[in-house]
Amino acid sequence: MPHFAYKGRDRQGKPVTGRIEAASADALAGELQNSGIVPVEIRETTPPADATGLWARLRERKPGLTDLIQFARQLHTLLRAGVPIIRALQGLADNIDNPAFARLLREVVVDLESGHDLAAALSRHPEVFNDLFVSLVRVGEQTGRLDDALLRLSFYLEREKDTRDRIKSALRYPLFVITAIVVAMIIINLFVIPTFARIFEKFHAELPWQTQLLLTISNFMIAWKWWLLGGTAAAILALRHSIKTPRGRLLWDRFKLRLPIIGRILHESLMSRFASAFAMTLRSGVPLLQGITVVSRAVDNTWVERHILQMRGGIERGESLTRTAANTGMFTPLVLQMIAVGEETGAVDEMLENVAEFYDREVDYQLKNLSSAIEPILIIIIGVMVLILALGVFLPMWDLAQVVKGPQ
Repeated sequence: MPHFAYKGRDRQGKPVTGRIEAASADALAGELQNSGIVPVEIRETTPPADATGLWARLRERKPGLTDLIQFARQLHTLLRAGVPIIRALQGLADNIDNPAFARLLREVVVDLESGHDLAAALSRHPEVFNDLFVSLVRVGEQTGRLDDALLRLSFYLEREKDTRDRIKSALRYPLFVITAIVVAMIIINLFVIPTFARIFEKFHAELPWQTQLLLTISNFMIAWKWWLLGGTAAAILALRHSIKTPRGRLLWDRFKLRLPIIGRILHESLMSRFASAFAMTLRSGVPLLQGITVVSRAVDNTWVERHILQMRGGIERGESLTRTAANTGMFTPLVLQMIAVGEETGAVDEMLENVAEFYDREVDYQLKNLSSAIEPILIIIIGVMVLILALGVFLPMWDLAQVVKGPQ
């Protein structure tokens, strides 16, 4: 919230000065007048240096889905109860747990007091409120049903959060196992195998090819460990930078959909997200072409977004929604069939809602069986590692034991 320095006079006409935090200069003037002070000068100033405040800023987190869900539900309840929107937003900003989100809401309040509508004020913060959120709020304001739009948004965001949480939970186990395997291989090659290498060298033992392979890998990692560490860090940074570029993000999103096992789950999740968002925009009264543009950005996958945007060109040429969707090559037969039925019956939103519910169940089923599908692959990888280590380490140890024991 901005800080202001003010000068004024109290009820006895004595000069009064001070510094205070307020949503805007007009809001501060109203507060001063209510407290019996006539403002003479109000100017915005920099906030005082505060180590605690700086530490709190560093610990702030970006508003996430949970914050948006709570915001949409609470604002819906306040508006339904007849609370004015500026007062409702000020109350939410004063009671919200996330300082960054509270500061953002105060900026929205300032924009509203400056004459902007809520959709325009929210659109100034695209890092938090995406096009789908802003578009539905705009339609809600235009139709006088902003509270209903916020309620639909809360339901949609809850479904989105639930799907993301389930995917993260299902991927946690395989990622943990893969990380443990990589760490174990690094420790073995850097610390364990060199110890055995010194023993083998001391006895001048003839080593099998499995042991020679392990020693070669170990010697390479020891000799080039800093280069390998730096190269890995550089590759990770390069990948992260590439993903931020339009072409890099497009290739990365396409790659994720082609991953074995996981790619299918991600694709079905995107189909559910598309159907749910599209149904909500149609049900809320968003124009079809605008809805397609909004939904394309809501799926959070640039590869799928590009195919969804192809539908807009077909519709502008007068083609049906089913035909344009089929021409993209992105949608499954189920989606195309339900869209066709919806166009014939005039209930596309209901059919898409059924598609979203179907794919939600499919994603839930696939996630529950993800561990069962990945476990055999992980077991094979671990088995091969153990076999190579056993043959590479214990075979020469057995030969050394025979040499030490001598002929019987």
